[in-house]
Amino acid sequence: MFRILFFLVVVFLLGLGFAWLAERPGDLVITFGGYRYEVTLMVAAVLVVAVVAVVMIVWWLVRSIWNSPYAVARYFRVRRRDRGYQALSTGMIAAGAGDGGLAQRMGKQAAKLISSDQEPLIHLLDAQAALLEGDHEAARKKFAAMADDPETRLLGLRGLYLEAERLGEREAARHYAARAATQAPQLGWAVKATLEAKTEEGDWPGALALVEAQKAAHKADREKQARRRAVLLTAQAMEQLSTDPTAARAAALEANRLQPDFVPAAVTAARALFRENDLRRGSKVLEAVWKQEPHPEVADLYVHARPGDSTHDRLARAKRLSRLKPNHVESELVVARAALDAGEFKEARAAAEAAVRIAPREGAFLLLADIEEAETGDQGRVRHWLAKAVRAPRDPAWVADGVVSERWAPASPVTGQLDAFAWRVPVERLGQVVEGEEALAALPALAARPAEAEAVVTVDAEPVPSPPAEEEAPAKPDDAPRVPEKAVPPADGSGEGGERPAVPDEPTEERPPIPDDPGVEPDEAKPNGSSRFRLF
Repeated sequence: MFRILFFLVVVFLLGLGFAWLAERPGDLVITFGGYRYEVTLMVAAVLVVAVVAVVMIVWWLVRSIWNSPYAVARYFRVRRRDRGYQALSTGMIAAGAGDGGLAQRMGKQAAKLISSDQEPLIHLLDAQAALLEGDHEAARKKFAAMADDPETRLLGLRGLYLEAERLGEREAARHYAARAATQAPQLGWAVKATLEAKTEEGDWPGALALVEAQKAAHKADREKQARRRAVLLTAQAMEQLSTDPTAARAAALEANRLQPDFVPAAVTAARALFRENDLRRGSKVLEAVWKQEPHPEVADLYVHARPGDSTHDRLARAKRLSRLKPNHVESELVVARAALDAGEFKEARAAAEAAVRIAPREGAFLLLADIEEAETGDQGRVRHWLAKAVRAPRDPAWVADGVVSERWAPASPVTGQLDAFAWRVPVERLGQVVEGEEALAALPALAARPAEAEAVVTVDAEPVPSPPAEEEAPAKPDDAPRVPEKAVPPADGSGEGGERPAVPDEPTEERPPIPDDPGVEPDEAKPNGSSRFRLF
């Protein structure tokens, strides 16, 4: 565009010049070789312009003839390069489509037409073709050559990393990832693998430096980076809690500032503050996280913040905590546990039953069993609540890659992934059979099963001894409470059914209504006094 404008300006100026000369007549006289030449100014100007144009044309012709060999060579070189890039493009498309044979042929053709030093993508095409053909050794050599080239170093390290992962060589894979992360901290795969290695080694300062070296461009990236920093700071604080409480407090408080709803950070910060006898600030941290994410670890630490408190003082703290999050299952459970420890069985039972009504799950029924045993010692009712616990949904726990842990950990013990543990209900266990006297010990650990899976738990329950009968009033066979006998229609459909054998029911003591969704109904009583609970 600029050249066109320049050409138009020159033509315009020439036109102005000729118009100016045409308006001013005059003669130009030249004496040369004894001759006298006389022409007008317009003719002289035209002759000058013509001479200049002829000189320029002659110079262009001479220059073109002189440079013709180079021009011809460049033409063929460009044509050869274009054919090479066409072959390279076809080979890359074939490699992406999974055609290893065509990719290999196009790679060889591109290597003949283009120098590999000039175009490093030829190495990538050769490596991809070798991988498609199953020649992993050749592919590793190509990736190693790419890793030595500064222009393709990251690409080569990525290929070596994937090959090491395929072979199960985690140390080699993490080595390549660390090299890539050092050069380019923005690479997600390199940072992830390096963080896993540093987490496994417990190198929290190195992991934090790696996270801080990343530049978050978007809001989602900044939130993810803040989450990673909070996890690493919490892990560092947990490690320093026993050796350096001051540093642990600073790291945990920073993690709590980054993620206010992150329970492990709040719990660790509160522990560090309690070690420094800062009960007020530690309690404030726990109360803040309790409002956002009620958690049993928060409740336990909050209730037992002062070791010298009596059980009733702990009950008062539990009630104060429950008021911060009313109508929540964890709020009711913390009051129920504290009331049980304080011997306030009526209050404990009311809170536990409220928890069952909110979320009928395993821990609530087990707590009711503990309350029943401590208050009345009625083994029948205890077994009743244990049976309901068997069918109830499991309590949430820290779960990562199928591993259930009582305590939070910064990384998965299976894959080493950072921040893998999540507070959720574990996966249901299927097909487990427990028989005999060990069943009662196993009941609290069993979880609910899906409807399509069935497991059987056999409990050899000893019959509860009845009080001795008076001599003048001999015991009758039907003194024990029995359920009303239900008529069972006969198989022939005559409508006159026999009577179903009576089955002993639970104790008839009146209790507040409890949802029966997770309950277990006993099958027919066995002659030896044991009962069978079928889990669906």
